[in-house]
Amino acid sequence: MKHLPSLLLFVCSGSLIQADPQPPAYEASIDEPVKYVGDRQPVKDTYHGDLPSAVGVHRVQAFRANRTQSPEGGVVGWTYNHAPMLAYWKGRFWLQYLANLTGEHNTPGRTLLASSSDGTSWTNPVVAFPELQLPAFDLPDDLYGDMPDLPVGSYAIMHQRMGFYTAPNGRLLTLGFYSYCPTPRYGPNHGQGFGRVAREVYEDGSMGPIYYVRYNRERGWNEETAPWFSFYTESTDQGFKQAVESLLEDKLVTAQWWEEDRARDGFFTLPDGHFTDPKALSVFQRPDGVWVGLWKRHLASLSQDRGLTWAPYGKTETLNLAGSKVWGQHTDDGRFAILYNHSASMRNRWPMVVISSEDGYHFDDMLTVHHEVPQMRYQGIHKAKGPQYFRGIFPGNGNPPGDHIWMTYSQNKEDIWVTRIALPLRGTVSHHLNESFDNLAGITELNTWNLYQLQWAAARLANDPTYNSSPYLVLRDEEPSDYAKVEAFFPESKKVRVEFRVYQKQIGQGTLEVEVQGRHHERPLRVRFDEGWVGFDEGPAEPDALTFKTGRWHHLALEIDCTKQQYTAVLDGVHRLEDIEFANPVEAVQRIVFRTGPWRMDVRPFLIPGAPGNNGLFQEDLPGMDFKSNLTEYFIDDVKTSSL
Repeated sequence: MKHLPSLLLFVCSGSLIQADPQPPAYEASIDEPVKYVGDRQPVKDTYHGDLPSAVGVHRVQAFRANRTQSPEGGVVGWTYNHAPMLAYWKGRFWLQYLANLTGEHNTPGRTLLASSSDGTSWTNPVVAFPELQLPAFDLPDDLYGDMPDLPVGSYAIMHQRMGFYTAPNGRLLTLGFYSYCPTPRYGPNHGQGFGRVAREVYEDGSMGPIYYVRYNRERGWNEETAPWFSFYTESTDQGFKQAVESLLEDKLVTAQWWEEDRARDGFFTLPDGHFTDPKALSVFQRPDGVWVGLWKRHLASLSQDRGLTWAPYGKTETLNLAGSKVWGQHTDDGRFAILYNHSASMRNRWPMVVISSEDGYHFDDMLTVHHEVPQMRYQGIHKAKGPQYFRGIFPGNGNPPGDHIWMTYSQNKEDIWVTRIALPLRGTVSHHLNESFDNLAGITELNTWNLYQLQWAAARLANDPTYNSSPYLVLRDEEPSDYAKVEAFFPESKKVRVEFRVYQKQIGQGTLEVEVQGRHHERPLRVRFDEGWVGFDEGPAEPDALTFKTGRWHHLALEIDCTKQQYTAVLDGVHRLEDIEFANPVEAVQRIVFRTGPWRMDVRPFLIPGAPGNNGLFQEDLPGMDFKSNLTEYFIDDVKTSSL
């Protein structure tokens, strides 16, 4: 039975009745505002941590960094891209993120904006807040001591934990914070910056003028010393000014600003205490009306009045955070979810997991959402590997249609991703596969499939009678450092028949690898379709390959028997390989994986100094990453499973 200690349970005449779930009393949960009560913990050796996968996760690379062929425009592409934010307004998704030329805290810095009608196809980003060249000025001694002053020609850098605000009058604002870094090791978020800026986003994606909405006056920045923009009160647009004033009055929203501002002028209502560095706030409201605030590094607090006052800080010791952001929210199905990096080492930023709750306090059922960690393509200081800095849609900034969790984050601090997670959260399905793709309007309707969609390697549906009489799935890969990948789930089975049709149109750098996996990512078998042949795993070796012709459809059936740790492969109903030994043991299987590249979930090569994929001094720009590789293209159809 699921662990729900907050439920009141009655046993009446042999039946079980449960009351509405409720969190502990306000006072009882101050010290620990949320708690993970599950027993799943990731292992260190794999990027997925051997955790079960959430079902129905569509991951989309919204922006791919490129040094010389920059999609954001300009002479050179900016390859440090991080800290994205998300909103949904006027029927579109709006995405904001920070960019530096090469690495974290390396100037210049700027902020960009992109949008999408469906969360899948994104516009090329445009600059929302441009880079600023600064005059020379003296650094405050109370912050930096004897550090040398900023020289002439220095640039500002941006840092913000809040990107959007939808005002009561319907206006959408995008916001940023201009600051500076005296050295790459000293970040822009220590209270030394110039001030908070905002501009209005219009429905067509254009933007209004940039205004300050709050100066960092305690550090001497004001209308005279920070002259780059006007103060918002000078705007002639009354609706814009009303939107800013509503924002300034909303203490729950502006609590996200404290980290860069750090003012003691009474503007912020956060509690004093021995935790003095609340960073990257996310909030949700419990069933009892209490607001829960979650910050980085296990910091949390409660508010009974929507941020006007807060309880003393507590800690979330059961969440193994690794210095990355944590996101909590009330979900469309009436439950609660927290997404973060549950780190096995307390250092690595993988995998991205979700835990869920009925009452907003007791969280359980840890599932992995994003555990793909490709090689870092471009070097840069402080570029941690993995998916990280998760942000959903802050309360008040819209709710897209459908029952999903929408998240944005960066991968390796260079690419920006947006992910849709199906509700209710689950790691298993109850129905066998029978997918012909015939009645689908698009690939986003594969609600129980997991998709890994890159700009240059993705899956889509096609309906070309030249190749097939009905719609089919296309895996197309031109990405030199990654692969296209889809996963389809079926009921967890000890004996199962898995079958599909496959058409090899073109081979570039990648081949099609097909695996049937267990719930914890066990890999008992792999089938590899190469040019002219198809190979099968057999323990530590492989049986003889079978002939496989390009340019025609083939049918493959796999009869899997976990009780014998063996499988049988039947190609085109003719070629039959009996009793192939499993490569790895597994008690049951539950999904089929189609992938245009080799398996790469082993963390251990990353830990070897000098090995490919390390960051820091061992990571240099990978060659050839700015251009597409030779095209690989496979078609998939009629994916079916059935019990044996």
